[in-house]
Amino acid sequence: MPADILSLAGANLLSPMTLCFALGALAAFVRSDLEFPDAIAKGLAIYLMLAIGMKGGVALAGGASTDAILAIVVAGFVSFLLPVVAYALLRAATRAAAVDAAAIGAHYGSVSVVTFVTASEFLAARGMTFEGYLVAMMAVMETPAIVMGLLLARRAGFAGPRSAAATRHLWREVLFNGSIVLLVGGFLIGWIVGAPGYAKVKPFLGDLFNGLLCLFLLDMGVVAMRQLRAAPALSPALVGFALVQPLIGAAVGLGLGSALGLSVGGVALFATLCASASYIAVPAAMRLALPKANPALYLTLSLGVTFPFNVAIGIPLYTAIATALRP
Repeated sequence: MPADILSLAGANLLSPMTLCFALGALAAFVRSDLEFPDAIAKGLAIYLMLAIGMKGGVALAGGASTDAILAIVVAGFVSFLLPVVAYALLRAATRAAAVDAAAIGAHYGSVSVVTFVTASEFLAARGMTFEGYLVAMMAVMETPAIVMGLLLARRAGFAGPRSAAATRHLWREVLFNGSIVLLVGGFLIGWIVGAPGYAKVKPFLGDLFNGLLCLFLLDMGVVAMRQLRAAPALSPALVGFALVQPLIGAAVGLGLGSALGLSVGGVALFATLCASASYIAVPAAMRLALPKANPALYLTLSLGVTFPFNVAIGIPLYTAIATALRP
C-alpha cells in the first residue's frame, strides 16, 4: 500500500493541474507580477462550478435512489459534526481564542469546491468513476458547518443577539451564495436535460474543463502563496492542526463512505470532501456573523496550508486507502 500511495502521489504531483498550481505559487514566491484580473478569476470559478454541477445532475438523471438520499443526509450530518471536532482540537492543542476556533471549525466542516473538482479529475484520469449525487452531497455540506460554527461561538459568548435585518442578511449569504446557486442550479439543469441535453454543451462544459481548471489552479497558487506571505506568523500548533484535521475528516469520510456502499471513487471523493476546508462561502459568512474572528487565521489555514496539502498529498492518499478498503 505505501508503494501505491507514492505512485499515486507522484502521478498527481506531475499532473498538469498540480504543476499549474505549483507554478502560480512559485510566481508569487519570487514576487512576479503574474496576476489574474478579478473578472477572469471569477469567470473561471463560475465555469467550474456550473460544469461540475451539471455533470453530476446528468449522472443522476435516471432518478434519485434511496441510497442517494441517505448519502446526502449523512453528508449534511458530517458537515454539522466536523466543526465540533475541529473546535475541540483547536482549543485543546493551540492557543486559539474561542471565537477564532469556532470560525476555523466552520471552515473545516464545510467544503472546498476546487478541491472536489481537482479530486474528481484525478479520479477520472485513472478511469475511476463515482456517483453523480456526490455533487449534491457537496452542496449540502456548505451550510450545516456554518450553523455549527455560529452555535459554538454563541456558546462561548461571541455571537450575541442580532437585529432581524442582520439575521436575514446572514442567512441569505449562507443559503444563496454564488457557489451554492451554481452547484445546485447546474445539478438541477443536468438532472432535467439528461445526457441528450448535455451533449449540446459538452464541447464547452466538458471538453474544455481540464484546460480551464489548469488556469484556475494557476491563479489559486498565486493567491495561496500571497496569503501565506501576507499572514502573520502561524504557530506550529496551528499549522499542525491544518494538516491533522484533514486526516481526521478523511478518516470519517472513508469510514462512512464505505458503510454507505459508495464505489471506490465515491469513497475517495467523499473522504476528500470531508478533508477539505472552505475558503469562499464560509469566510463571507464569518465576516458577517463573527466580525471578531481573525480572517488571517482562518483564511491562511484553509487556503494556504490545507488546500495545497490536499492537492499535493491528500487526494492520492485518500484514493489509495479507498482502494485498499475495497474487499
